[in-house]
Amino acid sequence: VKNEVQSVIGLAKLQQIREERGLKVAATSKHMVFTGNPGTGKTTVARILAGFFKELGILSKGHIVEVDRADLVAEYIGQTAVKTQKKIKEALGGILFIDEAYTLNNKSEKDFGQEAIDTILKAMEDHRDNLIVIVAGYSNLMDKFIESNPGLKSRFNKYINFPDYDQSELIQIFEGL
Repeated sequence: VKNEVQSVIGLAKLQQIREERGLKVAATSKHMVFTGNPGTGKTTVARILAGFFKELGILSKGHIVEVDRADLVAEYIGQTAVKTQKKIKEALGGILFIDEAYTLNNKSEKDFGQEAIDTILKAMEDHRDNLIVIVAGYSNLMDKFIESNPGLKSRFNKYINFPDYDQSELIQIFEGL
């Protein structure tokens, strides 16, 4: 995970240097998919990245707005887009971190998760210079979620898998407390 995070930050720094020197900068998506079990550090790493991106000037505020399905999806037609847009607006200048994002893709007729996905996809395009979206969840469920929609697949190009800690890592964490 550390290597992947360093890679993300390194690429961002390189892009910034190229831009400062007037060189061509390839348009790259900064949106990411974090996969792994609960307690493996996904939210913590998102918070760290928000700070780095703020420090590099990529994000204007560098904060993180953590949401899940309940924060985005409403019970009645027409309310989900409004609810989702409110959270997007709150996240502008920072990271919108969607935990258990696969729950948005319920596929039932009476579910409004797809409306939330569509609203998020539009915001990812409209605010690409001042909003980073990170979706997180279990590996197999996130794979199905991303594959369920071509728009999702095209906007997320960085995947970081968070493996479970082994016994020695858990001891290091415990001793560090």
